[in-house]
Amino acid sequence: MIAHPDTLPQPPPGPSYLVRHGVMRFLGEFTAPPGVAVRRTDTVILKTERGQEVGEVLCPATPQAVAAIPEPTRGEIIRVAAAEDRAKLVHLKDIEKKEFAAGEQLIARHRLVMQLVHVEHLFGGERIIFYFLAEQRVDFRELVRSMAREFHTRIELRQIGVRDEAKLLADYGDCGKPVCCNTHMVVMPPVSMRMAKLQKSTLDPTKISGRCGRLKCCLRFEQDVYEEFQHELPPVGTRVVTGKGQGRVLAQEILARRLLVEFEDGRRLPVAADEVLTRL
Repeated sequence: MIAHPDTLPQPPPGPSYLVRHGVMRFLGEFTAPPGVAVRRTDTVILKTERGQEVGEVLCPATPQAVAAIPEPTRGEIIRVAAAEDRAKLVHLKDIEKKEFAAGEQLIARHRLVMQLVHVEHLFGGERIIFYFLAEQRVDFRELVRSMAREFHTRIELRQIGVRDEAKLLADYGDCGKPVCCNTHMVVMPPVSMRMAKLQKSTLDPTKISGRCGRLKCCLRFEQDVYEEFQHELPPVGTRVVTGKGQGRVLAQEILARRLLVEFEDGRRLPVAADEVLTRL
């Protein structure tokens, strides 16, 4: 009696890892083939819903790590990149430069108001993604047809914002480190001028704006701490009693957890938050 393939014992699934892939730096959970040794920082060839891609292994995929990622991608690790894979990657970079130039020519030919930002040619050649900026919605259906005839593969056009442009192209920020949007950030957090005011940052737009021209994302990173500490301090205008006497709060030094207090005798002195005995 010959066993049906579906009844044959299946090999146990291999371990899964968190992998970063694509020029937009997607994060996802990918299963490695049984018996294949995968280590952190390894460059790997992946099978994703988009096709074959190249990724970087970050760490084992624990349930806690996967739960921390909004909308994680999923797929399989085909293999660790070999020398020929790395040579192909170098060749694809040259191809992308040519596709970028050809894409700009086609956009000009169709007289579309859009700015080409980047081209991503998937490792397996299943599709080419063109990222562009535009102030308004663009009808690019004819452009896609022209690109498909030019490149003989599936074409995808994706309109992005200025923050995504920085994520694709920016290198270093004013702090001297690689920009956050192109390193550890998974989502782009909302940032407001209120955050800059609370943190007493300079309000000079040239100093609080990132490479994208918008408010720096790092203003968002410490906002929760500022709000927590501010909640513990008496608001400006509150009358307080301290060991130095009674007075009125003129200003807050949130991170230092201190207050500037004007006392009844006219003195203006810094007072630590824990020196406030009571609020009036």
